[in-house]
Amino acid sequence: MGWATIFNETNIVGFILLFFRFTALFIAVPIFSHKNIPMRIKAAMAFFFTVVFYSSMPPLEIAINIPTIVVAILSEFMLGLVVGIVLLLAYNVITFAGGIISFMMGFSMASAIDPQTGVSMPIISQFLSLMGLMILLSLNLHHWVLLFVDSSLKSVPLGGFIMSKDIFHYMIKAVSNMFLVGFMIAFPIIALSLLADVIFGMLMKTMPQFNLLVIGFPIKIMVAFVVLIATFASTMLILKIQMIEAFNVLEMFF
Repeated sequence: MGWATIFNETNIVGFILLFFRFTALFIAVPIFSHKNIPMRIKAAMAFFFTVVFYSSMPPLEIAINIPTIVVAILSEFMLGLVVGIVLLLAYNVITFAGGIISFMMGFSMASAIDPQTGVSMPIISQFLSLMGLMILLSLNLHHWVLLFVDSSLKSVPLGGFIMSKDIFHYMIKAVSNMFLVGFMIAFPIIALSLLADVIFGMLMKTMPQFNLLVIGFPIKIMVAFVVLIATFASTMLILKIQMIEAFNVLEMFF
């Protein structure tokens, strides 16, 4: 009788919806969404955490029929997608800044495949992305995600997530904030590069034998690296602040 109570249709549907909530988060959220993690490992992790969190799952509030279950599964995927987009917009601040820095250093053509996203990315962006990933691991971002799932179970019932206009407006604001903060991170290198261009222009006017390609570009690259090293700690601090604000917004919305 006990087993029949445990394996009734309500508990089974709730287990499936909780599994899809974890699956969607592991597909979209930084760290868990890393391309080098095989899908079967992500599925195994989702199943494991579903079993762990099953005891804290609230009672199911939806009707048990096929159309409702399909809509509930789509709702869980939408929840994971929204959370992933909000966190990625905060995380991509440093990759956008790295793209600007690469352009100013003359490294815009020097790109490589980013192991996290699987897309081509400038070298400086990839470097900052990997450093940022280690910073997020040191901050226990993976633990934050699990704690968010635990709190979301109390505020967002399984299959009950609805995309509100407040979330949509915040995502639009987060996109503009990504460009603004990314430009602020890259501004010291932009300013020094423009200053170096002015100085090189004056030198070429006074000394026509000055070879910009041979002397100017190595100097700009060296100066950019010095500034990048000097501002690296501040860049990682900005990333930390952006991620904390993103999680605070998620708690406010959900």
